[in-house]
Amino acid sequence: MTLTREVPLIPDQSALLFIDVQNFAAHRQGGEFKDLANDEFDRRYGWFFEQLDQRIIPNMQAIQRACRDAGVEVMYTTIESLTLDGRDRSLDYKITGFHVPKGSWDGQVIDQIAPQGDEIVLPKTSSSVFVSTHIDYILRNLGVRQLVLAGLITDQCVESAIRDACDLGYLVTQVTDACLTYSQERHDHSLRTIKGYCRQLTSEALIDELNNDT
Repeated sequence: MTLTREVPLIPDQSALLFIDVQNFAAHRQGGEFKDLANDEFDRRYGWFFEQLDQRIIPNMQAIQRACRDAGVEVMYTTIESLTLDGRDRSLDYKITGFHVPKGSWDGQVIDQIAPQGDEIVLPKTSSSVFVSTHIDYILRNLGVRQLVLAGLITDQCVESAIRDACDLGYLVTQVTDACLTYSQERHDHSLRTIKGYCRQLTSEALIDELNNDT
């Protein structure tokens, strides 16, 4: 038998995970941006939010609908502490200054792809969701073997999740146009760098695959 990452999704063995698509990091009034003057915000994050609003969120909505329709588990992870003062955060997050208090608006998934019903949301306090949550335990309990990843930031938390998921034995599919970082150059470099760890599909290709399966 030939081993390959190019394996179509089996819906009842698959999960879609959105990474850090939350108010803190994907809303103009989120904690990362709310204190910036408009001109500084436009200079530093104008391209990012333009892409997010015009392309990335619509693609996320499309794959979310397709996965729900196909019976793929839909999950989310967000940066959010287990405490109000963030004392449980990773050292890296403390140094960086990421602080999303337990239960805060900043920690909520953005309205455009808000969880429905009992879809699972896992708060994390490190770059990799596999380090600071029990996601591996949960995925195995759900019978998940194939993990579809989308979210923010392509070359940071998304990359971290891909590497850890691969090392733990999951087949990973990255949705290339449902991830985003702060420049096209960084995004493209990340896709090239991580390609050896995962299968990469556009949102359209993923939806076509799910539709053909059903």
